Amino acid sequence: MRRTARLVLATLVAVVSLASSVTPANAAETPSFRKYVALGDSYTAGPLIPWQQASWCFRSNNNYPAWLATKLGLYSKAGAFTDVSCSSADTTNMTKPQTVPSPSLALASAPPQFDALTLDTDLVTIGIGGNDYGVFGSLVGTCPELRDSDPTGSPCKDHFTINGTDTLLAALRNTERNLERVVKGVRERSPAATIVLVGYPRIVPPTGYCPSVVPFADGDYAWADEVERALNKAVSTAAHKQGARYVDTYGPSLGHDACSGDAAWVSGKTTDLFRAVAYHPYAAGMKAEADLIFKALGGTTAVSTKAPDARNATTTDELQRKATAAGLVPRS
Repeated sequence: MRRTARLVLATLVAVVSLASSVTPANAAETPSFRKYVALGDSYTAGPLIPWQQASWCFRSNNNYPAWLATKLGLYSKAGAFTDVSCSSADTTNMTKPQTVPSPSLALASAPPQFDALTLDTDLVTIGIGGNDYGVFGSLVGTCPELRDSDPTGSPCKDHFTINGTDTLLAALRNTERNLERVVKGVRERSPAATIVLVGYPRIVPPTGYCPSVVPFADGDYAWADEVERALNKAVSTAAHKQGARYVDTYGPSLGHDACSGDAAWVSGKTTDLFRAVAYHPYAAGMKAEADLIFKALGGTTAVSTKAPDARNATTTDELQRKATAAGLVPRS
């Protein structure tokens, strides 16, 4: 009897131990990283999204790196989160200084973004490429000016098509190679890091027009979308070739383009000093992108879902002065 009881007890202990050691498939999980560095351009920095840091890179405390760092529990830990994204950056600014305005309204330099990388950096997000060869600026800077010349045609596409070659699409093939070099450069400096390339959300809808918000000619909407898709293809291909992760924000932003009203993740032609620069992400878009990246890293439960705090935030008057000096808003 005693021997039987001992066997039953041993069996029960084994079953309980086994049950306690099994992690359910749907168990809550937060990815574990100790040192996160964010690299990127204005689609990462978040120009004019409150609250703006006291930086001439026009970097927001509510951009996707800040939200992601908050979810990972790194935002408030000393030395655990560094965001060096800078508006107008291109891939060359990973290794070379970037010219930016300065408090004296003269030109100064932001350090190469790779300077933030260290051997113990274990997570790096990269949102870059749209400014290479002036692709993004050409698109949003030229298309509105050409609309009136042929409102139902595609004057912007025609403008950038030379001898039968779409020069913007051709440039993006070189952007892919530039992005591959960026990934290689990150890996050289932070060999243990998880590297994530983040795509660009859509600006225009797949069908339809909203010229009061995005003043492109009707035929240029489809072409602008083609350029956006090609840009994201360059980012995703570079990631896959170099063994980095790619997070698609273009697909999930369907229904959140600039024509989507209150559901928009990206602004249209209007720059709002306290919301976003024209043709750039809103805070809602940044938060959505952080959610996508968090999930791509395997996250299911965030350490915190509170908005990042307004550390190092600039004052309203200073923001007005800086935005005017940088040409983001008209001089009064």
